[in-house]
Amino acid sequence: MNFKEELKHIKAFAFDVDGVLSTNSIPLSPAGELQRCMNIKDGYALHWAAKIGIPIAIITGGNTEAVRIRFESLGINDIYMASHHKMDDFNDFLTKNDLKPEDVLYMGDDIPDYEVMQYAGLCACPADAAPEIKAIADYVSDKNGGCGCGRDIIEQTLKAQGRWMHTADAFGW
Repeated sequence: MNFKEELKHIKAFAFDVDGVLSTNSIPLSPAGELQRCMNIKDGYALHWAAKIGIPIAIITGGNTEAVRIRFESLGINDIYMASHHKMDDFNDFLTKNDLKPEDVLYMGDDIPDYEVMQYAGLCACPADAAPEIKAIADYVSDKNGGCGCGRDIIEQTLKAQGRWMHTADAFGW
């Protein structure tokens, strides 16, 4: 089956944050907290997917309240912060949402994502992902991390399923 056909069977998404939903360049606040820059179009796509009932996991090694607030405001319930072993959190997400690995598309960009990407049904990465991640990805976005790669993969999936802009609810937050 080709990639576009496989998207039709995806029931959930899981995303890393740094380097995927935020840029690779992370400034520090004067207090030393990491500040992330996120793409608003990624935000809309995540919000829309959550709004139509698609389970979404955020699995990140980072641990800042701003990241939690951002994704909660988009309607995402499964947020795993300070994830030291992403497979544990991915398996928890599967269990909580009664999913199988093949139901989930995971998007990551670096070595901590490698194991989950090999386990998930489909895996994708941004254009600027680590070479080891690109080598195992089912799909490499033409967008860099923090520059719309999340929107790219969500939009492709929902279009394949006939669920992108399929109701009037899509035209508002």
